[in-house]
Amino acid sequence: MLQGANGRRYAFPLASTAVFLTAAHGGLGLLIQLFLQQQGFAPIVISSVSSVNAAGVMLGSLFWGRLSDRGARRTLLFITTIGASIAIAILMFLPPASLILASSFARTFMRIGFMTITIAIVSGASVMSRRGKNISFVTSAQALGMCIGSSTAGYMLEYLGFVGGFAIATVLSLLGAAFLLLLPHEHAPLHRSEKASWSLAFSSGLADLYISTILRQMAIHGAFSLLAVYMALVGIPPRFIGLVSAINTGTQVVALLFFGRLADRVGRRRVFMLGFALSTLTPCLFALSSHIGMMIAGYVTLGLSFSSLYIGSAAYIGDRVPASRQGTMMGLYETSRGLGGVLGPLVAGSITPLVGYRRMFLVMGGIAALGFLLMLLRRRDRIAEEAARTA
Repeated sequence: MLQGANGRRYAFPLASTAVFLTAAHGGLGLLIQLFLQQQGFAPIVISSVSSVNAAGVMLGSLFWGRLSDRGARRTLLFITTIGASIAIAILMFLPPASLILASSFARTFMRIGFMTITIAIVSGASVMSRRGKNISFVTSAQALGMCIGSSTAGYMLEYLGFVGGFAIATVLSLLGAAFLLLLPHEHAPLHRSEKASWSLAFSSGLADLYISTILRQMAIHGAFSLLAVYMALVGIPPRFIGLVSAINTGTQVVALLFFGRLADRVGRRRVFMLGFALSTLTPCLFALSSHIGMMIAGYVTLGLSFSSLYIGSAAYIGDRVPASRQGTMMGLYETSRGLGGVLGPLVAGSITPLVGYRRMFLVMGGIAALGFLLMLLRRRDRIAEEAARTA
């Protein structure tokens, strides 16, 4: 699909929609966190927004992934983008916290559907030697959108206020939906295997990757659920918070393309193991941060860790499952990411009043280290099993 002239007909609208949709999403984290802080809500309430977002990822990715394996992917892409736009539009009315949480869940439920279906389309249409490169093209477009949204969110808040910021995000999301009109009409529905998702994960050797991903996401989402509040407390103005946050996704724009090509050359596992290792470092850098310089180092490390982990993992999954199950298994991967994202902010929000922000970041770093060690030990076990079988 992405390797010839016909492939470009898919690549351009998918990448364009990803840019606009994620630009809308990228600025909302800062706006919502600071709006709830302004209203006087406790850290556990603010951090629960991240948990609700992760719940949307957890449930939405598997739901949309399974639907996409039955066909009608073009229609599903329209449903997810329009649905995300409606969920964002609700925020313009500055609703109470309960409705903000509901909106956040719906928005993320829809947005993750778009990305899951997109990755399934790209991965299933790619030959193994170019799968990493092809996936990186769309994910880099997604990172570009996140970078734009994060870097401009603080300025929108200062000059347009909360209502104006939410309105801009709504318009961006709708513009993304418009590019889907350029997609060619789809082919016949895909054949769907009845084998259970987790059963296929174990038989394909993916279960340890999914479990380690849960731990990694607990650490990263836990740290990020209160990071904007922490930066505000140490005196960093909102406009600089947005700019610093954008360094993460700005790094991803280039790093995703680089690691996509590297995964095709040196292997998927080496690339995603680097991502797990860097993920243990990221929260620790935030624990040491009291000024913008160290924050920048943390965000650069995060951008590199996500890029290598996501590209290596997505290509690895694509290599191990048939094309007819790409949507389901990528959905299960995103579900693992979402489950970690649900648990991490709850842990962070609960322990921060007891141990403070810096120690909370260190706890998150320890959780990420557990994920890395699990993958490392499982790798050694597999090498030992292979040696025993060939002896």
